[in-house]
Amino acid sequence: QVQLVESGGGLVQAGGSLRLSCATSGLPFSSSGMGWFRQAPGKEREFVAAITNSGGTFYAVSVKGRFTISRDNGKYTVYLQMNSLKPEDTAVYYCAAGRRGTILWEAYDYKGQGTQVTVSS
Repeated sequence: QVQLVESGGGLVQAGGSLRLSCATSGLPFSSSGMGWFRQAPGKEREFVAAITNSGGTFYAVSVKGRFTISRDNGKYTVYLQMNSLKPEDTAVYYCAAGRRGTILWEAYDYKGQGTQVTVSS
């Protein structure tokens, strides 16, 4: 059974940092593409960052230069380091796993339950 469990969310002041983790099990992790998405209240889910199985990364324009996605194949875990956080980054953050990294939520086969990130002004 495939499981994705996010952690590391919380409340932080604007300008602060958080690191999200997504621990996986039951996946061929090293050959999987991984992504992070977020959904703010009243808004549609949006792409944040993705990493391919070979380590290639890409980001939404709104987070590029502030967020960094990385993976540890030995720990079956993907991370999202978030720096210089802004109130508009407030959302539930979800990780996703699939055959390749992509900006499309629907292309991922597995998704986590999400972790709340709240950035106060």
